[in-house]
Amino acid sequence: MKHALLSLGLMAALALPAEAGCYADYKAKRDNPLKLHYGVIELPDTACGSKQAAARQIAGRIGRDGWTLLNVLGIFDANGLNQRKDSAGAYFLRF
Repeated sequence: MKHALLSLGLMAALALPAEAGCYADYKAKRDNPLKLHYGVIELPDTACGSKQAAARQIAGRIGRDGWTLLNVLGIFDANGLNQRKDSAGAYFLRF
């Protein structure tokens, strides 16, 4: 009985999607006139391994809107979202 419950629990856990989440905060600019922004962006798992991988992903996404990435400040999980939300304002999970 114990093994059956353990097996059912394991199967249920494997069936649920992973909700870890990967995010980064960054600074960007736009020229003529100069504008700066601080943003928070959700990243795919493939861009979570390093700031360089995150930078490639972020630069491509914000670049479509005319922004240039200045730097990636950090990579974090969903636990870091709430503390950054107010600072990012309109650029919180925008891209």
